[in-house]
Amino acid sequence: MGARAVTDQAAPVTLDGAGSAIGRARRAMLADRYAEDSLKLEWRELADLLPIAREWRELAARALEPNVFYEPAFALAAAPVFARDAGAVLVWSQGDPRRLVGFFPARIERRRYGVKLPIFVGLTHPYGPLGVPLVEREGAEPIVAAWLAHLAADESLPGLVLLPYLPDDGPFAAALASILRRVQMPAADFNRHQRALLAPGGERALYVEYSIGQHRHKELRRHWRRLCETGAVLFTAATEPPAIAAAMEDYFSLEAAGWKGRAGTAAAEHQELRRFIRSAVSGLAAEGKVSIDRILVDGRAIAATIILRSGRSAWFWKTAFDETFARFSPGVMLSVVLTDDLLEDPSIVHTDSCATADHPMINHIWRERLKLCDRLIAVRPQARFALVRHLEALRVAAIAAAKRLRGIFRSAGTG
Repeated sequence: MGARAVTDQAAPVTLDGAGSAIGRARRAMLADRYAEDSLKLEWRELADLLPIAREWRELAARALEPNVFYEPAFALAAAPVFARDAGAVLVWSQGDPRRLVGFFPARIERRRYGVKLPIFVGLTHPYGPLGVPLVEREGAEPIVAAWLAHLAADESLPGLVLLPYLPDDGPFAAALASILRRVQMPAADFNRHQRALLAPGGERALYVEYSIGQHRHKELRRHWRRLCETGAVLFTAATEPPAIAAAMEDYFSLEAAGWKGRAGTAAAEHQELRRFIRSAVSGLAAEGKVSIDRILVDGRAIAATIILRSGRSAWFWKTAFDETFARFSPGVMLSVVLTDDLLEDPSIVHTDSCATADHPMINHIWRERLKLCDRLIAVRPQARFALVRHLEALRVAAIAAAKRLRGIFRSAGTG
């Protein structure tokens, strides 16, 4: 997987030139709302952001694109496990009262590719697979431009930026691309892929039947009838904090009893992971942003899914099922029921599967796709963009090759 340039190969611009160009872009956009010098920027450690949690939550509610993984309830819970060394560039309006209008979390990697090569890397991790920053929707371009200008001007920060798991389409991508073209900052994309997305638009009736096909739909109904022969079957959704806390224990038990437990990667087997998930879910549940759906047989959970919500978006974050019931396809069954519930909720515009590319289950239920990439940007002309572009392409290719080999070995082991 090579890199794809997203800006024209223009002649390098000086730092002063980049700064003035960004300044012109800021002045040109929404000048009445964000006048010159009306934004204040600072870098803070993520662990020190609890005092601004209220302003942070308010920004999340006004964000150009929601990202539940960057909200305080989730990000502060994740910090001790995945982001001890992370921080964020905060963008504040300087009106009265001042408001947080931009949140750009990242870790500063001092070494990458085995060499000393500082890079400002957007914050993602295995439990937070989305890297779109929180930017106030009114005034997005000047806010993003101010962030780039801050990185360009602050010599204590790296001159190279890598934003992993960035949506290729959407309002943030459009705002960023517009600014990069205007200021002629070199940029390139890596690791381009797509994952399942539920975004049916106006076509919601019969969505599932069209997706999985008549044959598969009949097969699931047959599984349902046979499952009912094993005991009393109930679909249930926990949405209130006490019920969510109880349902979380079912999820932990199901995950630990499955393949993740055998592989040693189940959250229940790692105290820090379990504490993080409980804290993140309970914090979001207190804001009405979590639901845990389960299938119960005689009161015992055989499948569970955790859905996170923010604004008009949702995330199919985690799922687990009892493998002793695998012949009934409980994971697929619960996913289909959940899909119908999401389709009936007009407040949800789209739901991100959070799945790997080409996922064998959810890809056959959800027809739409979320296109993602890792975007590299040189905010200073003296940054070693060409070298890092080459090294990042090699890194992505090596990871892809390792995944292919792992798949071959797994197939050989089950053959």
